[in-house]
Amino acid sequence: MTITIAVEQPRQEGVIRLLEMSDAYAQSLYPPESNHLVDLSTLEKPTVNFLVARNAGAIVGCCALVEAGDGTAEIKRMFVDPQARGLKVASSLMNALEAIAADRQLAAIQLETGIYQPEAIGLYRKYGYVEIEPFGSYLQDPLSIFMEKRLA
Repeated sequence: MTITIAVEQPRQEGVIRLLEMSDAYAQSLYPPESNHLVDLSTLEKPTVNFLVARNAGAIVGCCALVEAGDGTAEIKRMFVDPQARGLKVASSLMNALEAIAADRQLAAIQLETGIYQPEAIGLYRKYGYVEIEPFGSYLQDPLSIFMEKRLA
């Protein structure tokens, strides 16, 4: 069982299925004003590296690295199919997106996640992300945690 990670187009059936699952999960946890999900057309922009994780060819995870244009990028739409949990898919995605960020010589990677997602928070902390104040266009939200990792 080998997990492969590649930059791919987001507009494909398996990815759309994952994004719909991600949307439903987020909507089950947070009110609309606390859901900061980006749509498919945003994920297709040239400033986005969209990563797809596959297991034996099947799409099992995804995430996007969205460059802000100021030397930073944001992690968006990180999601792993619940059927594939335990296969280290999220770690594989994190390693791949951090490699892209290093290759692009970015100064930092930032993200917003929700307080009711301890697995996600734990993953990001394991990778050295620390809590910061809201960044970009985000406003303070008691249901959000903002994190950043400075890169060398």
